[in-house]
Amino acid sequence: MFVPSFYREPDSSWMVDLIRGNPMALAVANGSPEDGPFATHLPVILDPGTSGEATGELPGTVLLGHMNRANPHWDALRTGGLLLLTFTGPHSYVSPTVYGKSPAAPTWNFTSVHVRGVVEKIESIEETLEVVQATVRAFEGAFGEGWDMTGSLDYFRKIVPDVGAFRFTVTGAEGMFKLSQEQPEEVRERVRESFGSSGCTYKRETAGLMSRLP
Repeated sequence: MFVPSFYREPDSSWMVDLIRGNPMALAVANGSPEDGPFATHLPVILDPGTSGEATGELPGTVLLGHMNRANPHWDALRTGGLLLLTFTGPHSYVSPTVYGKSPAAPTWNFTSVHVRGVVEKIESIEETLEVVQATVRAFEGAFGEGWDMTGSLDYFRKIVPDVGAFRFTVTGAEGMFKLSQEQPEEVRERVRESFGSSGCTYKRETAGLMSRLP
């Protein structure tokens, strides 16, 4: 991912926060010359069993993901192979009407993290079930309402043979946080205020990140 220097993340914790808050990733692999690249949207969490989650640093961190085993992408994955995971955070169109100056050009403010890493396919049914349960715990804690999965564990065991779970060890990461940093301070503030007062959730979340900029 091409990231101009003034759009780079202020520190790596921004990338970790974006992954936690926007865990629906796009997994991309080269595939074969005949099939072309594979791209699959899937939920990804930081492995709660590793210490990397608390460090704020992504390289060396272990992520957990899963997809349908019927997906040809699963067959194309190889333990030890490389994979790219992309995460998209808050974003929105920026109209020149908020700039208060002319000439001007519209743009799109957005946030994104790309992580590259090595895959380890999980073949054990019990380990796969553990990944599914860890994913439920992570998402119920962050986005749900405390649903208790205990009564559904037998159902989980019935469907888990169709689940392809994997570990992903991050070897490199890049974050792009394009939040009007190229604009003069007064213009950035007008964009932030416009986004912050919008009825659009994406705009308000983008404004929140703009407020965090150094």
